[in-house]
Amino acid sequence: MNDETFDDQEMSEEGSFAEMFEQSMVGKTKLEPGQKIDAKVLQIGSEWIFLDVGQKGEGVLDSRELLDEEGNLTVSVGDRVSAYFLSGKGGELRFTTRLGGGSSGTAQLEEAWRSEIPVEGRIEKEIKGGYEIKLPGNVRAFCPFSQLGLRRQDDSEDVTGTTLSFRVTQFSEQGRNIVVSHRVILDEERRQQRAELMKTLKEGMVVTGTITNIRDFGAFIDIGGLEGLLPISEISYGRVDKIEDVLHIGQQLDVAVKKCDWEKERFSFSLRDTLANPWAKVATAYPVGSIHTGTVSRLAQFGAFVTLEEGIDGLMHISRIGGEQRIKHPQDVLKLGQQLQVTVEKVDLDEKRISLAPVGDKTDESEETSYEEKTTGGMGSFADLFKNAQKKK
Repeated sequence: MNDETFDDQEMSEEGSFAEMFEQSMVGKTKLEPGQKIDAKVLQIGSEWIFLDVGQKGEGVLDSRELLDEEGNLTVSVGDRVSAYFLSGKGGELRFTTRLGGGSSGTAQLEEAWRSEIPVEGRIEKEIKGGYEIKLPGNVRAFCPFSQLGLRRQDDSEDVTGTTLSFRVTQFSEQGRNIVVSHRVILDEERRQQRAELMKTLKEGMVVTGTITNIRDFGAFIDIGGLEGLLPISEISYGRVDKIEDVLHIGQQLDVAVKKCDWEKERFSFSLRDTLANPWAKVATAYPVGSIHTGTVSRLAQFGAFVTLEEGIDGLMHISRIGGEQRIKHPQDVLKLGQQLQVTVEKVDLDEKRISLAPVGDKTDESEETSYEEKTTGGMGSFADLFKNAQKKK
């Protein structure tokens, strides 16, 4: 092969490579400052993180932007990160997750405003209507109360001194009037989380959420991306009269997805479904004829509900309460919170119902002797309770 043939082959290979490269770039659009992309981490250096951004050159990102509070890097090679394009010089494409630190002035803040690039800011103090925010370059900005978070902060001391990412929503008077918002960034994150949840969230799944509000009918749970209702009836197998007695705002819970209706925007959860069902052991723990100590939990015209344990209540009909005397209402003899001994008369597992009778009820002579033997000096029989109640009247 002579030199001329070799040169022709080399030029042909170079031409083929150029063509392949051009083809590989087909469909790739030019990056504009402020454009947000999803990039893959290719390499991690001591100061820079190199990204695959789908362009001719590699993207570079200051590694300090991806450190946690303890100074540890939060990404690894192969992970994907969201970043904003800043500029491209000499084949180097500069990216950022936010503008922060250094001596950035109003020029960069104006660019951040136009390009919607987040900026890092420190909450200095509370002022009228909101907070004073210190931005890069010691530039001052204003953040209204409503724009700091998804919900109004109750205590300004909880946020003063903290550093957050903000979006510049207003830039005027050559940087003398700057308004920022942290909420728009949170809203964007929630939209992304919601989009992911639409792909994965199913009824029956167990998810972790945070209580954001408590009402008489239930508690609202935020699972990151959406909020749903935990009805009071789904909190426990037992009766819950006041939600604040068992739950509090800010509490984290593992809850089961009870209803997931994206079309009507209705989501509900159940804490009860994540707990062991106490009725699974009723057949062995509360057989017919067994005697137990229970607590009067509710009084109705037709009888008294007695709690045997959390989630398991039995009903004692009014006809079994007054002994030999007829009473108009169980409250004539019993009171809420009172402890007493009862006998299990009937168990219906399908309907989750337990019928109870007082130990020593004269309608059950076989149990009267054993009750008298067990309760000498104790709570006394229902007949004794009734007689004492009548004497007090």
